[in-house]
Amino acid sequence: MFDTLKEILHKVAKSRIFVLCVVMILLSSTLIGRLFYLQIIKGEEYQDNYSLKIQKPRILNGSRGNIYDRNGNLLAYNELANSVTIEDNGSYDKTSEKNEALNTELYNIIKELDKNGDVIENDFEIGLDDDGNYYYTVEGTTLKRFLADTYGHSSADDLVYNKNLKYNEAEATPKQVMDYLCRSSDKNGYDLSEDDYAREDLYRIVVLRCAIAENSYQKYISTTIAQNVSDETVAYITENMNALQGVDISEDTIRKYVDSEYFSHIIGYTGKISQEEYDELSADNDEYSLNDVIGKSGIEQVMDETLQGKKGSETVYVDSLGKVMETTERIEPQAGNDVYLSIDKDLQEAVYNLLEQEIAGILYSKIVNIKEYNTAAGTASDILIPIDDVYFALINNNVLDLNHFSTEDASDVEKQIFSAFGSKQQTVLAQVESSLSSSAATPVDELPEEMQDYMTYIPKMLVNNKILLTDSIDKSDETYKNYAGNKISVNEYLNYAISQKWIDITKFSVDEKYSDSSEIYDALVSYIVEELASDKGFSKIMYKYMIHDDLINGTQLCLALFDQKVLNYDDTAVSGLQSGSISAFNFIKEKVKNLEITPAQLALDPCSGSCVITDVKTGELLACVTYPGYDTNRLANTVDSNYYNLLYQDLSNPFYNNATQQTTAPGSTFKMVTATAGLTEGIISTGTTILDKGQFEEVANGPKCWIYPSSHGSINVSEALRDSCNYFFYKVGYDLSMVNGTYNEDHGVEMINKYSSMYGLDSKTGIEIAESKPKQTTEFPITSAIGQSNNSFTTVQLSRYVTAVANSGTVYNYTLLKQVTDSDGNVLETYEPTVKNTMDNISESTWDTIHSGMKMVVETHEQFEGLGVDSAGKTGTAQQVPTRPNHALYVGYAPYNNPEISIATRIAYGYTSANTAELAASVYKYYFHLEDTSTLLDGQAEDVGAAANAFND
Repeated sequence: MFDTLKEILHKVAKSRIFVLCVVMILLSSTLIGRLFYLQIIKGEEYQDNYSLKIQKPRILNGSRGNIYDRNGNLLAYNELANSVTIEDNGSYDKTSEKNEALNTELYNIIKELDKNGDVIENDFEIGLDDDGNYYYTVEGTTLKRFLADTYGHSSADDLVYNKNLKYNEAEATPKQVMDYLCRSSDKNGYDLSEDDYAREDLYRIVVLRCAIAENSYQKYISTTIAQNVSDETVAYITENMNALQGVDISEDTIRKYVDSEYFSHIIGYTGKISQEEYDELSADNDEYSLNDVIGKSGIEQVMDETLQGKKGSETVYVDSLGKVMETTERIEPQAGNDVYLSIDKDLQEAVYNLLEQEIAGILYSKIVNIKEYNTAAGTASDILIPIDDVYFALINNNVLDLNHFSTEDASDVEKQIFSAFGSKQQTVLAQVESSLSSSAATPVDELPEEMQDYMTYIPKMLVNNKILLTDSIDKSDETYKNYAGNKISVNEYLNYAISQKWIDITKFSVDEKYSDSSEIYDALVSYIVEELASDKGFSKIMYKYMIHDDLINGTQLCLALFDQKVLNYDDTAVSGLQSGSISAFNFIKEKVKNLEITPAQLALDPCSGSCVITDVKTGELLACVTYPGYDTNRLANTVDSNYYNLLYQDLSNPFYNNATQQTTAPGSTFKMVTATAGLTEGIISTGTTILDKGQFEEVANGPKCWIYPSSHGSINVSEALRDSCNYFFYKVGYDLSMVNGTYNEDHGVEMINKYSSMYGLDSKTGIEIAESKPKQTTEFPITSAIGQSNNSFTTVQLSRYVTAVANSGTVYNYTLLKQVTDSDGNVLETYEPTVKNTMDNISESTWDTIHSGMKMVVETHEQFEGLGVDSAGKTGTAQQVPTRPNHALYVGYAPYNNPEISIATRIAYGYTSANTAELAASVYKYYFHLEDTSTLLDGQAEDVGAAANAFND
């Protein structure tokens, strides 16, 4: 038996099956042993260290290049900062589960940001104002694109009437869009309700949800919740990271601007790229992504590709919460190139401050202690500013926050103001409702002035709210014409608008019971009264009349300036105002004089201006100043929406570049063009004299010289420039229009434009930022010859013109750039002005005659007496409307014999050119070091006094 068993075993051992079994046993033993080691011996250690690892490629942004002035002074740079980011990487069984988790997480983060003084990143197309009302922050095609994206269309053309929503998607109100986004998850909404969240919190959650949604189709792309957050926020996120799905702290850079107010219109600012911008930029450069920060305006925008750094990349491994566990491959990003401007930082800032001081001086000199002034009573130069207009400006231009009057922490004075307003509002709304409901309403032009203001505001409000559809209105309709002429009541107009279907009744509550037009009108009246109760524009009209009727007084408004921290607290001033020892009138004037209240804040005439300084020999722009400016640091990176709204509503138009975009008639600064034309065409010679007869009678209803009924006598062209004699240049313009002895207006226009074109006034200057097109005259060559008619140019275009005068005929194409370097300072590209044309056909004697006349101008203006440098120039005034002051202009150059710089300046509604001449003199003092800088730039309104001996030119 043993032998038999031995034989069997021997056979088995020699068989292939045995070998296979042995191998299988060995492999199984090894596997079991390894599993035992991993799970039993090392199991606890591995469990502690275990987490799901996901490979994730990540883009690394290169730092943006710096911006410097011509002398290497830093103007724009990057600063390291911490940002809170979120990646939508959670796993959810249902949309409702995701909404609840994400909304709660974002709400908690928002509350933490609030506690630490941080703000969310907000580039959303809808804003929320102080009254809790939604409004669009974009318009035009950008708004249409936003609506198309919101309603799930590939094109704005697909926006149609939505039967389910019961409104036209293309005409959706901001509130309708917000309701649509907040709808329940079963309708693909965010599941948000004001029953669960305060409106401001709900709005901010929507802002962040939409930002996250923009990146939802891009794998591993995070969304920035807040930039440049505090250490407290960093600590909160870090400590709670395991509970915050997809949330992280990233080190980033934010854009910072040095002395930004002075350079806001030149440099611009950066911000997150929009879908529209991405589509445009990525068409030419595939380096752009939807998470990029780009230049939004100015040089930041124009030179974006130069300033943008080159992106790098890295591969990381993250756990299930999105936290980085390991970094493997890495390609370092590269810094962007640096841009140098042609602008001189110190000169730019000095000229800005001098301009502000001059405007404040004009304002100070015109404020008088009266309640109202009839602008039709005198000339434009006689217009005065009643103190009541100044008090109202504090409210009208949002210097004082009306909403704060009604808050719990409002001061006693603010509560007094609000109480008076409440009584006034109750009375006015009752009057308005009565007028709208009356069957025999009074035509607008027969109403008292105050009631006219209230009633005419109503249709404007309805247009803004898209209730009254301007596209539907037939402007040729007789009833509309009667309304436009104030010949019928607002009641009659609105009833007629309903009958003509000019009113969109879907925008206000109309139930089925409102079956006829009268019932629809009743609903409209209810809507109007309800809207007026919270309408800030309407409230301001009431405040205007409250000030006029002394229902609130200047002292209360002045004290409110301290309560709202518009002014630094001054116990002496407050006590003086309260006791009456300091009058509100004197207080306000003193604050204007000290520039504690600026012309831009009041937004009265004047409140804006511009000045351009150019190197005459090279055409380089040394300063390109517009007043007022704004703080680009509050718009770059994360937009301060409250600040943006204030700027947008500011009546001084701080977003508008007065140096490059504002166009007005050049006035008498244009007379060198006419002199050039007359001398070159042989109409006059350097010795020709013309007798000023006061009124030019060669044509019917001929214009008068500014000195009429006096006369300048017989004068030559240089003297005509000196005296700014309109009659002399009327005659030259008339003679330029003669064809075979017959006056031909078209020929005269052609001749004047021929010479203005030689000076470059037919085209833009070439600067890289936004510039308005010049407008040459198309009619009336006689008045065109003195810079009136419809001539219209920007300050920078007048700068190019006077630079050509100063250097005797070289017209430059301008540039704001000087050079581009890499981050190590190596010059990559240089920029310099190019010669547009040279005026070779103009004789030396013509130049001498023009230069001589401009020197004589300076010699007759006391602003330049004892200046210490000889200069030449030409004053100019331009009337835009008779009820407002004239625009003041000055162009010139210095030194006279060997010009270095030219100057062109304009103060809109600046009364008289003596004021711009005074500004030019101050600029010369600074540039040529003729007066101590601390004396020139003393932060005080310029004393314009009554010394201005300017002509009414």
